[in-house]
Amino acid sequence: MKIKAILIANRGEIAVRIARAARDLGIKSVAIYSEADAGALHTQVADEAYALPGNTAADTYMNVPALLDIAVRAGVDAVHPGYGFLSENADFARAVSDAGLTWVGPSPEAIELLGDKIAARRVAEKVGAPLAPGTSEPIADWQEARAFAEEHGLPIAIKAAFGGGGRGLKVVDDLDAIEGAFNSAGREASEAFGRAECYVEKFLTHPRHVEAQVLADNHGNVRVLGTRDCSTQRRFQKLIEEAPAPALTDSQREGIIEGARSICAAVGYTGAGTVEYIVSEDGTISFLEVNTRVQVEHPVTEAVTGVDIVAEQIRIAAGEPLSFDADPESTGHAFEFRINAEDILNGFAPCPGTIVSFEPPTGPGIRVDSAVRSGSIVPPYYDSLIAKLIVCGPTREVAIVRARRALREFDIAGVRTVLPFHRDLLEEPALVSEDLGIFTDWVDHNYRPSAAQQVDKVEAIYSQRRNVAVEIDGRLINVGFPTELLSAGAPAGGSSSSAGAGTDSDAAEAAGENAVTASFEANLVAWNVAEGDEVAVGDDLATVEAMKMESSIKAARAGKISLRAAVGDRLSSGQVIATIN
Repeated sequence: MKIKAILIANRGEIAVRIARAARDLGIKSVAIYSEADAGALHTQVADEAYALPGNTAADTYMNVPALLDIAVRAGVDAVHPGYGFLSENADFARAVSDAGLTWVGPSPEAIELLGDKIAARRVAEKVGAPLAPGTSEPIADWQEARAFAEEHGLPIAIKAAFGGGGRGLKVVDDLDAIEGAFNSAGREASEAFGRAECYVEKFLTHPRHVEAQVLADNHGNVRVLGTRDCSTQRRFQKLIEEAPAPALTDSQREGIIEGARSICAAVGYTGAGTVEYIVSEDGTISFLEVNTRVQVEHPVTEAVTGVDIVAEQIRIAAGEPLSFDADPESTGHAFEFRINAEDILNGFAPCPGTIVSFEPPTGPGIRVDSAVRSGSIVPPYYDSLIAKLIVCGPTREVAIVRARRALREFDIAGVRTVLPFHRDLLEEPALVSEDLGIFTDWVDHNYRPSAAQQVDKVEAIYSQRRNVAVEIDGRLINVGFPTELLSAGAPAGGSSSSAGAGTDSDAAEAAGENAVTASFEANLVAWNVAEGDEVAVGDDLATVEAMKMESSIKAARAGKISLRAAVGDRLSSGQVIATIN
């Protein structure tokens, strides 16, 4: 079967990646875009692009009837879902097939089975994969989670059965926090994936996150492309990945790889998939879940195996066998750094806005998969990922050296990003040491920006600067000047100044030190206090959602609170949502 045209049912960097893979294979690519994404890079890279009216994920990238209508109008014969959105939605996969189109991914039955984390646990148990204690069915309410914690002890992990990417995952080490965590996990998963069911399992302390990349075709071939370590996370969303996973014994590596192969073979899996495990600090391996799609971090595996995973996905969907006969050997070492539009000084809060300049690094072993370029808009409606930096070398040590240089050279202005975080982490022994002391919640408990005691210096990392080459005594010196000094006192357009700038900051200023403000554009999803409550410094006042992640707004002072915004409101940056008197 020959695929001639493919609809990319996604956006951002993965849509760009798929369009380029399709071009390599001589296949026409068709992109889709929301109103906020009009003119986005993925619409320019694809051969054609069609509009989806609206901005929310439900109205656009998860709107099945609209996607199928575009598929018909564009005359495609296949659909690639990328990752996120509908990529692990069995109903969408079935609707694509029912429309006479080729689904680039596993069967709807495999998605349903493995996408349900509880059912996947049963498969893993059947083939002999070790498992942490957990519930075998979704729990009905938070009281069941509390009962589990009382039986098995804290901490526990509350997980959305249909979640992923850290959304719908809450780790709780306080009985009194279980109710809020259960509700938040369900809300996050419902917003991102349309399903809110949750289960609970014992959380292993200080675990590493290790996974195996699988490719399986329709001819009975199940290949495992080695391992990846994805332990550098914040709030259980990955930030740095590397391949192959270091600091594993041969026995551990074999167990992870063969367990992944057995799980996928047992369900007749086809396409690309990832089997994820946690490895506790005592060396115990426990099956976590199966992601029935291509992963964000697939490039690190491509870098060390030479396999084009996206191209293999398309070939498999077309009925072709895998292009290699055995598990490929890994050569060298690779890292991937997720470049998110987030503020490391504000709890990794999302930072939508306009990218004034985007200057990626170059050189040996450097690859940048990007969703943006200079002038691109980062909308507040979707994931905060804007690019991925992949660095490889003949050894892990060389890859680290190259990554340090690449991160120094990478320059993005206009929105705050996690680049300073990555630069910090590559000086952190927990990550770069040979025995790898990093674990999944290390960042949450241990990371502080390198100049945490000198906030003005950290702010300078983010301020827009223009480099001017100055020659002094025959030696060339590069000097960075704040752009406002070079523009007659007027701040440059799109400046990444502190959150709260603009008209809403006027309201905050009027409210004075009593104001409680939104630091970024977000939806107000819950008040954790009531009108007139007495609050203390550090209390969680409200829960807000932006870019598919929930964050808390905390009290900066003590006093009686007066609410000035309602649940469901769309908040702008700097908007006063309450006062504390």
